[in-house]
Amino acid sequence: MSDTSTAKVRQKAIELLSVAPEGIRYMDLHRAIAESYPEIPINTVHGALGKFRNNLPADIQLVAKGFYRHVKFTQAQEAAAVAKKPKIKEDDFYAPFADWLVNDLEECTKAIALGGSKFGNKWGTPDVIGVRMPRHSDIIKPPVEVTSVEIKIDTQGLITAFGQSCAYKLFSHRSYIVVPKASQQEDRDRLTALAQIFGIGLVLFDADNKQQPDFDIQVRAARNEPDYFYVNQNLKLVEDELFG
Repeated sequence: MSDTSTAKVRQKAIELLSVAPEGIRYMDLHRAIAESYPEIPINTVHGALGKFRNNLPADIQLVAKGFYRHVKFTQAQEAAAVAKKPKIKEDDFYAPFADWLVNDLEECTKAIALGGSKFGNKWGTPDVIGVRMPRHSDIIKPPVEVTSVEIKIDTQGLITAFGQSCAYKLFSHRSYIVVPKASQQEDRDRLTALAQIFGIGLVLFDADNKQQPDFDIQVRAARNEPDYFYVNQNLKLVEDELFG
């Protein structure tokens, strides 16, 4: 691999990333460079990008596995997120998600908007809680299951929200976190990986459109066996709304 080829690949990678606000994945970066320099062998481009990854310029970030972005775009997105004042309230999405949980995902037979501090403890109150009850038509009656949901429209507090979703497993058979589609790619990638590891359901939605949130499931929640002391303690507080 000549120093000239390595330098060309490095410079082209920086040039491409400097005009890509959303960032570029490795294979797309490799493809674009190979098309720009057909005289450089494919394996040479791979090798040069390997060196690029191991010695990134100060203004280029590896923001997720195989995903690069120029820091000016990361800084701009962070500044915009901080400056943006939400025009829509988070609880505008509670009832629509409760309906979606019952009618589209069919994870529950009844779900209600909750939020606030209904459960009155530091472990938090789900934004939506639902139950799956056996139907009269079921030949074999399944056990009652509880599903809890944490919804976020603020893309800056996603890791906290994920921790809250994990805490809901204490009293829920299934737990979901629902986050904006506008979240940064690296945050979505990390949440997807964490959701698969911990069995948390992950749903993306349009946080700017309360009429059509367009809920889109990424990871379906795995069934968890909760502590029935806490199941009964919490459900007692919403017994009339959920079972009435």
